[in-house]
Amino acid sequence: MKFEVLREKYPKFLYNNYSIFEENNKICIEFEFEIEGLTTFNPRLEILKKDLNFKDIKSDIVKNIVFNIGMVEAISYFKATCSPQFIIKCGKLDDFQKKWFKKLIYFGLGEFRYVNNIKVSENDFLQIMSEGKSIECDEPSQYLNGIIIPIGGGKDSNVTLDLLKDYKNESLAFRIGSKKVPLECAKVAGFADNEIIEVNRIIDKKLIDLNSKGFLNGHTPFSAIVAFITYLVAYMLGKKYIALSNEDSANESNVEGEKINHQYSKTIEFENDFREYSQKYLKCNIEYFSLLRPINELQIAMLFSKLEKYHSIFNSCNVGSKTEPWKWCCNCPKCLFVYTILSPFLYKDKLINIFGKDLFEDETLLKTFIELCGYGDTKPFECVGTYDEIRFAISKTIENLKNKNLPFLLKYYKDHYELTNGNLLKYYNEKNNVPDEFEKILRDKIFNS
Repeated sequence: MKFEVLREKYPKFLYNNYSIFEENNKICIEFEFEIEGLTTFNPRLEILKKDLNFKDIKSDIVKNIVFNIGMVEAISYFKATCSPQFIIKCGKLDDFQKKWFKKLIYFGLGEFRYVNNIKVSENDFLQIMSEGKSIECDEPSQYLNGIIIPIGGGKDSNVTLDLLKDYKNESLAFRIGSKKVPLECAKVAGFADNEIIEVNRIIDKKLIDLNSKGFLNGHTPFSAIVAFITYLVAYMLGKKYIALSNEDSANESNVEGEKINHQYSKTIEFENDFREYSQKYLKCNIEYFSLLRPINELQIAMLFSKLEKYHSIFNSCNVGSKTEPWKWCCNCPKCLFVYTILSPFLYKDKLINIFGKDLFEDETLLKTFIELCGYGDTKPFECVGTYDEIRFAISKTIENLKNKNLPFLLKYYKDHYELTNGNLLKYYNEKNNVPDEFEKILRDKIFNS
């Protein structure tokens, strides 16, 4: 259905309620959203308690964080109609908060808007109105210590797990969703089951039904949900740090000349915004940062290439990681990107052992290959590296092969494009939020290993 038609027919999206309670060794969070005149939604989050010591579940501080989680969770349901009025019935936002969430919703749905050909300004996309009461809560005085490490099962979070291994007794791994890959990676890293926080996110089936009927659908800022949920868990467990694995490369747009980024909520811009917002409104003195922000995908690939214990289990393919057993589909931009970025360090036999085939010999991947290199119309809407990183990786792999017996895709690149060189493996971005004690670990690994 068309954007304009849906907005006219369904002008109001309501955030009606939220609740948090304990049930069968789980901490449960439920929300109620409504597209007025269409349907209501009741999505749910379940945090497995295991034998972890969660505190202050009924406190106003927790309620405030849960309310804010609902603002981000609502985006998945709001996008079905993109109702121009976003009305909050269960809480109060000041003008700064309204502007903050408007920005997150607009740019977090950047890919969604692009794919659905939605042409609208940030100011006109939606208006946020709040009719509920604000939650007044004092800053907590509890002592905070240790780290929560969100993991997704790909090379990046495994590098973070390895870099922080000396903090093992002070850290917990964190997984949201049902994929088994992150759990196995955490166990290989040495985390026991009760040191892995597991959160199940249950989507209301009515949203899936709307998607099947042609209502608007597309990518949402999942990492923003991770930010708020990990903040909640960190507070309830008394943890000081949330150490993400978002790299410098996440800042590059997918569409040249436009601020359309598949990874918007992984960018330094969102990271800075969230740090400012959490300090001002969540008030728990928890530090949210990305350990890998100073470095690029190529450097992460270099570090990961040495972590052989993860090579047989890691997976970041959105198709293959959902299968049982999980695998690389070998047919998507993510698979080809990971294969390419690792190729200077692991090509050929070790990569084939990981993926099951030589992706550089697959002629059907040529269009994707060209797009990854930056010579197509857009960058693939996946979490992939920059054009410069990919071109450098390809050039380095061609150089390693001494220009002999090049597989199809590498030969195509050599015949059509210029090989690049540079010093990407010694790159370091000083604009980051990494605390000094952790930055020293990263610098030592990059420059002294």
